[in-house]
Amino acid sequence: MRVCVPLTVAMFCGLAWAGTMDSCASRCNETFNQDATCQCDRQCPQHGDCCEDYEHLCTAEDEDPTESEALLELEEEGPANNLYLAPSSCQSRCGETYDKHHPCHCNDRCQEFGNCCKDFESLCGDHEGFSHSSDTITNEELKSVSEKIYSADTNKAQKEDIILNSQNRISPSETRDQVDRCPEPLFTYVNEQLFSKPTYAAFINLLNNYQRATGHGEHFSAQQLAEQDVFLREIMKTAVMKELYDFLHHQNRYSSEQEFVEDLKNMWFGLYSRGSEEGDSSGFEHVFSGEVKKDKVTGFHNWIRFYLQEKEGLVDYYSHNYDGPWNSYPDVLALQFNWDGYYKEVGSSFIGSSPEFEFALYSLCFIARPGKKCQLSLGGYPLAIQTYTWDKTTYGNGKKYIATAYVVSSTQ
Repeated sequence: MRVCVPLTVAMFCGLAWAGTMDSCASRCNETFNQDATCQCDRQCPQHGDCCEDYEHLCTAEDEDPTESEALLELEEEGPANNLYLAPSSCQSRCGETYDKHHPCHCNDRCQEFGNCCKDFESLCGDHEGFSHSSDTITNEELKSVSEKIYSADTNKAQKEDIILNSQNRISPSETRDQVDRCPEPLFTYVNEQLFSKPTYAAFINLLNNYQRATGHGEHFSAQQLAEQDVFLREIMKTAVMKELYDFLHHQNRYSSEQEFVEDLKNMWFGLYSRGSEEGDSSGFEHVFSGEVKKDKVTGFHNWIRFYLQEKEGLVDYYSHNYDGPWNSYPDVLALQFNWDGYYKEVGSSFIGSSPEFEFALYSLCFIARPGKKCQLSLGGYPLAIQTYTWDKTTYGNGKKYIATAYVVSSTQ
């Protein structure tokens, strides 16, 4: 069985155990194996105990789209797209010129734009003229700035603002059961005066601008596009986002606040296609509003969205399999729920955080550790955020959109 370790060492149960099997070869989607040194079941990303070759070998659809899923969908779109398969390795490609048709790159600026092939460091790290800009932000710096962002979140909920009724906690092996073990709503009370704060109000205005089903293109009105600008403008007034920008500016990632805001707008609100129609999804829609794809809920990692949908009777809270160590807000909950007929097996969410806080941490990790686990610290407790890039389409000079971002397990 997965054994809980102290919270100061790990957030989730099951991060330290012994065994003999250390590969996912012939093991993809197996049930939890207590004799193995690492896991290949669908819950391993949430527990942080996947084998190193899990993503490479196991291509079954996860609860959030990974790079493997994106490439798989590209191949399934039709024979025309398979006439030429762009290389996904830097083998014999170090220093090549940028080609928008390639899914990843090996030039001297790919680190800056976060679109290097996975083997870039190992194959091109010593190539003449290449810098190691992706390494300039250390884990210690990420932990330090995340603590500053955590302290700066003055718009977060206070203890008296939320009464949470988490009810029954289940084991990771039970998350697939789709059984409602909690007869009462998750939120007993929320002080809705929070929602009158400028960043909350601007955030909530964005939530009804999307069609949740993938495969249906998004078409924004002038007012809806203006609402995106209002949200970015309001969050940039906060201490949270000022901490983030100052940190990234000091790291030479952005030369001006205007450049930073423009990049945030592109990576979060830029449209791409997860289904059969162009422009049916974005990072913001997926992470904060939620989507439905192949009869499953994907994304939907925001507590405000959950509360508002639960209040309308559209969300039925089923259970949770993790409750964070924080005794104040923001906290973290990994939960199971039904969203108007569609099931979410595991959805991790901050609880009680301001919109700018989540936006800042997810953006920080996407910029500093795109497609990787990003180690942070909040109030002295370790926490990690996993991001994935959308590899089928890019913006600017090959920059990638956000595919997803969510809280995962962490170890010190």
